[in-house]
Amino acid sequence: MTPDRASASLSASAAPSPPPASAGLKGIVIPAVVGSVMVSAAMVLFALLPGKLSEARDFQAARPCAEVGGSAVENGDCLATRPATVLATEARPRGRGAAHWVTLGQDDEDLPPFRVRLRGEGPVWEKLAPGDQVTVATWRAAAVWVEAGNERQDAAERPGLGAVVRLAVGLALLIVGSVLLRASGWAHRRRAVRAPAVRARQVAVPAAAATAVAVGIAVAAALLIANVLLALAVAAAGCAVAWAASARLLRRPA
Repeated sequence: MTPDRASASLSASAAPSPPPASAGLKGIVIPAVVGSVMVSAAMVLFALLPGKLSEARDFQAARPCAEVGGSAVENGDCLATRPATVLATEARPRGRGAAHWVTLGQDDEDLPPFRVRLRGEGPVWEKLAPGDQVTVATWRAAAVWVEAGNERQDAAERPGLGAVVRLAVGLALLIVGSVLLRASGWAHRRRAVRAPAVRARQVAVPAAAATAVAVGIAVAAALLIANVLLALAVAAAGCAVAWAASARLLRRPA
């Protein structure tokens, strides 16, 4: 190999890799649209939550009707139990799973049968057969669980868990949507001033780590507090800490 060729080969191997491309319009518009949809969905969930969470707290504080009297019994704010007879069970396809229904007859023949949708197959629904005797608990005229022997299975409409899950989902949507909107604005500002491009992992890794921490704090707050305003306050504090840490990591590539 001649000296000129050897020198050219060394220069090519030592040349730096080409700089990363700057964010195009897709990198700005898509996060903005997806983030806006997620934040809007979170707002809808939050608007519907206060009544559900209040109902869940009332249900958790309810006492058996045998222990209370007066207006609590008249308004259905206590837990009432009554025997019932299984007339039929049915599993209806619903999404990727099935909705598990049981039709129950009451001891008073003048009262019509009623249906209860249970959560999942077990431990009660899968063992039920026509003619079985069960106990049904009701609160505010709605069935909340069914007991057979020593086993109990919640009804799908039982207050409590659904509202807490919606709160956790709403907080997660709000945080991730806000991160996407922030990323879109950050990319737009850098594109407007023609700032030097940075590699995606330099931004994505710190941002994803901070987002995961913030979502974890928000979900834990939703499960432990079950109050929209308090959960939002705790989630905001978690986001502030996580995003402050990510901002320090982003200063170098910025």
